[in-house]
Amino acid sequence: MADNGHFKRLIIVSNRLPFVASEDPNGLQFAQSPGGLVSGLSTYLQSNGSGRKQDYVWVGWPGSTISRAREAELTTLALEKFNSSPVFLSQEEMDAFYLGFCNKTLWPLFHYFPSYVEYKEECWQQYIHVNEVFRDAVAAIVRPGDFVWVHDYHLMLLPRLLRARVPNIPIGFFLHTPFPSFEVFRLLPARWRREILEGLLSADLNGFHTYEYAQHFLQSVMRILGHEHHMGQIVTPERVVKTGIFPIGVDYARYATAIEDPEIRKECDDLKATFPHVKVILSVDRLDYTKGIVNRLQGFERLLETNPQFMGQVVLLMVVVPSRIGVVHYELMKRQIEELVGRINGQFGSISWTPIVYQYRSLSFNPLVALYNMSDIALVTPLRDGMNLVAKEYVATRNGRGGVLILSEMAGAAKELGEALIVNPNNTEEIAEALREALEMPPEEQHRRNKVMQDRLRRYNVVRWAQEFVQDLKGVLTIQNNFYAKLLSPAVKKEIVDAYAESSRRLILLDYDGTLVPLMRRPHLAKPGPQILRLLRKLSADFRNTCILISGRDRNTLQQWFGEIPMTLVAEHGVWVRDVNEDWKMLRQYSNEWKPDLSPILQQYADRLPGSFVEEKEYSLAWHYRTADPDQVQLLVGEMMDHLVSFTANLDIQVFRGHKLIEVRSSGANKGGAALHWVSRGDYDFMLAIGDDWTDEDMFAALPQSSYSLRVGITNTHARFNLRTPAEVVQLLEEATSPRETQVPTSLITL
Repeated sequence: MADNGHFKRLIIVSNRLPFVASEDPNGLQFAQSPGGLVSGLSTYLQSNGSGRKQDYVWVGWPGSTISRAREAELTTLALEKFNSSPVFLSQEEMDAFYLGFCNKTLWPLFHYFPSYVEYKEECWQQYIHVNEVFRDAVAAIVRPGDFVWVHDYHLMLLPRLLRARVPNIPIGFFLHTPFPSFEVFRLLPARWRREILEGLLSADLNGFHTYEYAQHFLQSVMRILGHEHHMGQIVTPERVVKTGIFPIGVDYARYATAIEDPEIRKECDDLKATFPHVKVILSVDRLDYTKGIVNRLQGFERLLETNPQFMGQVVLLMVVVPSRIGVVHYELMKRQIEELVGRINGQFGSISWTPIVYQYRSLSFNPLVALYNMSDIALVTPLRDGMNLVAKEYVATRNGRGGVLILSEMAGAAKELGEALIVNPNNTEEIAEALREALEMPPEEQHRRNKVMQDRLRRYNVVRWAQEFVQDLKGVLTIQNNFYAKLLSPAVKKEIVDAYAESSRRLILLDYDGTLVPLMRRPHLAKPGPQILRLLRKLSADFRNTCILISGRDRNTLQQWFGEIPMTLVAEHGVWVRDVNEDWKMLRQYSNEWKPDLSPILQQYADRLPGSFVEEKEYSLAWHYRTADPDQVQLLVGEMMDHLVSFTANLDIQVFRGHKLIEVRSSGANKGGAALHWVSRGDYDFMLAIGDDWTDEDMFAALPQSSYSLRVGITNTHARFNLRTPAEVVQLLEEATSPRETQVPTSLITL
């Protein structure tokens, strides 16, 4: 592909293929799939002479259930004719997956119709299953160097499923619907919403149409999974994920020049002759409750009620495209629309004038563009819409001519087409007033507004949309490479294990929370299990090891959890030390006279923030907010930091912000000083330090360059290497302590 750079192929994955396949007595029949995604991506694939067979493969459902006898034939023809790889699903699977979970759960929820949402566990299980089927289909064809681009709400679990199967493949995901606010998204059962977000966070880049949708996604990630972001970039323990804003465009040139086609021009002229001496208001939409079709009919009715001068002067040409036939909500809505059309025509019409011309049919490109060109006004008023390309297509056809777009503020396109007449689709008075303003707008004002919008659409067309997504994905991969450059590779891991085995005097410095065990919502939940205790006993039993557990926890907790293990314990980041077979002592004298003054301040903020609490240690105080509401945290953390820093300016204490906590402690108490204490006490030929947050950075900086320092998590660090999770730390230590020929005989290792 022209702009793929180091990508060899683009693997497009969507619910539908760019064609619909069907069977009849004459064999397999093919027709083009409807929709903006197919036309938009097809334009991108063909741009700049690209779209060659070796450049891409499109994976998706062929639009109907195909008999098993025809599957092999369709697979061959799909690849030859359309560069496509079909995913075959039974009617039962499609009923529960597409008509069920996608259309009765995700679609209404993401479009803010919670009363329409169904929560059926069997449909959720089928959603998982179909995403797994797509995973298998993609994994079967993907090759090194490919880039997978997953599309829309049907496949939100696919990035994670595919990542588990093909770990290093670049994956992008784009959502073509709105992403709802957290308060709406949280209506999904807890397990469903977590798995959906985890699925999306397995993509390298998540794309949305608008800033609002992206922020809703980021807020849900923060509140449900606990991952904060910086400028749309999320660093999880496993990867760096970027969230981007890419408003999809249209093939501007195609729509702007379509009228030059003689067939389209003739059809346009015929339509104009059908509606002489009237202004035509065009409404084209799928039959869907999100489109606000009833509302615009009511707005048109209100226009005629309040502006009798337009009687006989205006026609609403309403085309409703069939959609999801057989779904109860859609059948009821169709009946309501037709009854309302009949009532308005009966009330206001005459023998010579029909106010509304209603058609229930699909439209191909030529008749659609003819309608755009002959219409004076486009009425596009969805109640909620991810983007709405009808609005952009209509503006593109007004090349050098007048015409007025009336657009719902609830459509994503309203963020780009601000020169349109923007209305609240729930307010029939606003729709009626916008129609009156559009009918009376001077031609020069129409031209002025359209030119601004056309210039914008010309610059940011559908090809640029796709190119920018691909370019941003490359940028994410570059960022990841910088982060991953320090990830512990198999070769370095072997080097550490070998160095451990060959050394005779070792210093091992280990943090606990977040390093040996995952961070927990409450500190007491991180109590070590049998595996961790066995591992620490094994490390401590080797006479060549000086093993030190250096933690921010209080000494009583460390004594209770690890007191029976013959290893050195360091509490409160270096305040207290308990050497093997000795009592607890302080490395230097610290004062805690400041605690009575500061403890009420921390407790005051804990009272203001439900879910937070104060942990009191002998020489430090910690305010934990891991389980608190993230939005309230953002408001209070900065205030609290300013309060504490100003209050403690003349005191010999430190205030620092850790992982979901703010800690106040005596100055000089840090892991770096504690580490230097042991580094200076021995002539070690192997030194290993592992930690997980910035309190461990002092420890990393205190060690000689020849030592092995590792930080858990993908982040910038003074440590030489990164590990992804505590499980990898445990695995590394287990391998290092496993018996080898060069190690001490197993008889000397006590468990």
